[in-house]
Amino acid sequence: MNDSGKPRTASPRRTEDGTAAPPGRRAVAVALMTAMALTALDSTVVATAVPQIVADLGGFSYFSWLFSGYLLAGTVSLPVYGKLSDTLGRKPVLLSGITLFLAGSALCAGSWNMAALIVFRIVQGFGGGAIQSTVQTLAADLYPLEERPRIQAAISSVWAGSAVLGPAVGGLITTWADWRLVFLLNIPLGVVCLVLLTRRLHESPRKPAAERPRIDWAGALTLFLTGCALLTAVVQGGHAWPWLSAPSLALLGAGAALLAATVMIERRAADPVLPGWVWRRRTIASANLAMAALGVLTIAPTVFLPTYAQTVLGLDPLRAGFVLAVMSVAWPVSAAFSQHVYRRIGFRQSAMTGMAAACAVLLAFPALSGARNAWYPALISLALGAALGITQLPLIVGVQSTVPPSERGTATASLLFCRQLGSSVGAAVFGALANAILTSRLRDTSSGLPSTGGAPLDSLSSPVASPSAAGPLRDAVATAVDWVYVGAAAAAALAVAALFLAPRRFPLLD
Repeated sequence: MNDSGKPRTASPRRTEDGTAAPPGRRAVAVALMTAMALTALDSTVVATAVPQIVADLGGFSYFSWLFSGYLLAGTVSLPVYGKLSDTLGRKPVLLSGITLFLAGSALCAGSWNMAALIVFRIVQGFGGGAIQSTVQTLAADLYPLEERPRIQAAISSVWAGSAVLGPAVGGLITTWADWRLVFLLNIPLGVVCLVLLTRRLHESPRKPAAERPRIDWAGALTLFLTGCALLTAVVQGGHAWPWLSAPSLALLGAGAALLAATVMIERRAADPVLPGWVWRRRTIASANLAMAALGVLTIAPTVFLPTYAQTVLGLDPLRAGFVLAVMSVAWPVSAAFSQHVYRRIGFRQSAMTGMAAACAVLLAFPALSGARNAWYPALISLALGAALGITQLPLIVGVQSTVPPSERGTATASLLFCRQLGSSVGAAVFGALANAILTSRLRDTSSGLPSTGGAPLDSLSSPVASPSAAGPLRDAVATAVDWVYVGAAAAAALAVAALFLAPRRFPLLD
């Protein structure tokens, strides 16, 4: 099928690179979705187990690294895994990633203190990075273009289901069993994935080892260290330490120096781990920028909407979670429908339409916030999920279809890396924005607020000491979240502008 929607003839018995035959393809698809569910569920399930973990192991001041460490490891390793899957094959990289994830899970279950648990969560994150990158690439290898939306929508559904079911599963485990079971449950599911993939996934032979270019380990190491330094500065700045403190400045300086070293190494490498064509090709570069903006804007509802629902609207945690969950339900449904959109108007126009709609929906949030009824944030979440579903899938499927299989892992990993990087930057920027607004608005009523010694956002989980401060607190939170949504709308507008850099019709190879 070309970008205008006209189907091309394709063999019903084989993919374009001979990855798998249809009889085994369904089993492989089940294994891929199960593997993705492991990584998707992990963060949401662990979040509900944090009180029990802290009560058992201590280390409350460091528990945020259970999530930051996992996110950092998975994000910075994405480009490396993408290149390795192009060079060594998808199967060995995916099997190694699942094995590493399961080893990390077993080690997490045996943790004896918070420091050990954080280290083992980082091990899990490295395995999760391999799973995320390779699953998305294999989905493109296994299915021809006209069938690709179906499998990618199914993978999106896994993420949505995990967002909805994860807190409930975590709550049941921590209520009726020990928190260590949260990690142990990964092992039987992971073993099933390993067995299915080992027996059913068959790749066409790669070049002999002697004929392959040497793996750019130096570039991989410097890229990894660059990501660690910069993302740690972004994730922890303004929370663990002030933005202009010595740790932030040291990390940012080290990141800048490492970035310069990475560029020099990659320019000289015969087969760089992050090749320049990722940014020289207009289609991929514009899609990467749009995915980064998508990562930024999704932080607005994910991080701030539950706080808004509880503090401003007075909803209990369950109903506040539902307000956000409707976005996770609408997203995969819209993604499955998006194939009908991009077959008519093309990948670029479909993504631009979705982003423009997302921009309008995000701007509607502050416009309607005066109502302060539960229906309107839920309706906006529903509309936002629908808009983003039309945006993300065309970008992933479109870019994967513009490169040969030998470059598909690198191209896919670049998209996922940019989305994750955007989420990290968005969390830092919007957190700083919200804290600044809350500080300004609550300056005169601070005596009635709980004192945590941290940023204003950190105090919102504690009860308000003075009833007279409750009203100003609600107003301040409403104003802060309104401006966060305006910032998210600006990110959506930038994504639309970035997509103008892409050709109107993607240059498809399959």
